[in-house]
Amino acid sequence: MRLRDDRGQALVLTIGATAAMLAGAGGLGMLARGLGVQADHQRAADLAALAGARALVDALPRLLAPPGSGSRLSAAAYLELASSVARRTAARNGANRATLRFSRGPLPDHLTVTINDPIDVPGGGIVSGPVSAQAQLAAFTVPIGDGEYLGPYAYRQGKPMRPDTALAFDRMAAAARRSGLSLIVNSAYRSNAEQAQLFAAHPDPKWVAPPGKSLHRLGTELDLGPPGAYGWLAANAKLFAFTKRYSWEPWHYGLQSNPGSASVGFAPPAAAAGAVPSFVPVAYREPLRRAASRWSVGAALLAAQLQQESGFDPRSVSSAGAQGIAQFMPGTARSYGLSDPFDAPAAINAQAHLMHDLLRQFASVPLALAAYNAGPGRVAACWCVPPIAETQAYVARIVAIARGAGVSAGSGEPPVRLIR
Repeated sequence: MRLRDDRGQALVLTIGATAAMLAGAGGLGMLARGLGVQADHQRAADLAALAGARALVDALPRLLAPPGSGSRLSAAAYLELASSVARRTAARNGANRATLRFSRGPLPDHLTVTINDPIDVPGGGIVSGPVSAQAQLAAFTVPIGDGEYLGPYAYRQGKPMRPDTALAFDRMAAAARRSGLSLIVNSAYRSNAEQAQLFAAHPDPKWVAPPGKSLHRLGTELDLGPPGAYGWLAANAKLFAFTKRYSWEPWHYGLQSNPGSASVGFAPPAAAAGAVPSFVPVAYREPLRRAASRWSVGAALLAAQLQQESGFDPRSVSSAGAQGIAQFMPGTARSYGLSDPFDAPAAINAQAHLMHDLLRQFASVPLALAAYNAGPGRVAACWCVPPIAETQAYVARIVAIARGAGVSAGSGEPPVRLIR
């Protein structure tokens, strides 16, 4: 009897354990299904955020089009367009309750998508658990205030610099070697953060510029040695497009030649350097290609500038008297041989010529744009985008349009990216 009782108890325990295992397996299965649905919702949020952010980039020229333009979008319509794209993308990926949030400002640079669809686990009820994804519009987040060079970099003796600076240094160093001298690169590109550390250690603006003021941030500047080469540099550096920046610094030389927008980090890959953005009217595409090629300034940058200047209206006249598609003042037009500012192809060529010269002078796309708008004197006085509201808005909008048209800042990053 005791044996039969033991066997009965064992059978009951076995049945109980088996039931528990089956229940546990069912619970794990429901959990797995729930996690799978949540992963699907996360994917929907990711794709919706990226799609909405890309819509903001693509529609930017329409937001910034002049009043009266048939393609112009209001600020509300601009955001609604991106919202519609994001919600459609979420729905196509199985999520129907999407909440969108844009960052503040005239050019939103972040879009957050939250999926609020409940997760229905079969046999296990409904689990509420919203998921979110945030996309950053890298095209709109490039700092423009002081023209700091953002890459790509070339290295000489372990020091970073702009690629064209490196090539010019190679030619100069080769000539110096033929004269029995070995040039040493003591310093080249320095970021504003690095400059801040130097200035904190030696706060004398005659010898160490404050952050945001040092020309080393442009990627064109080299501190060279040894001291025995100073005389040779003073006599020969100009032959290689280098100029001595300060009379009291015999070691500091800066590249002074037109770099083109590619060299300062504002052009697409070489194969697409002459590519004209799709928002350019057909009549102006070939003049843009010719001018970009002739003056070594990216077609996308010139197009973004024309979009901001006149919205491609060749008869445009500003309240200040600027004329034509590129908004030349009469005096500037004459100095560039532009007899008729309303002749669009001729004005585009003059625009590219002027930008060529400003890029040569300031070695920075934001600074060159600021000089186009406010005049070279105001930019040269501070080597910055002057604190003039109109000029700062002008530069910000053109940079945003240019980057949205596929013009990178040299980092190779896409115009939008997930940052969650």
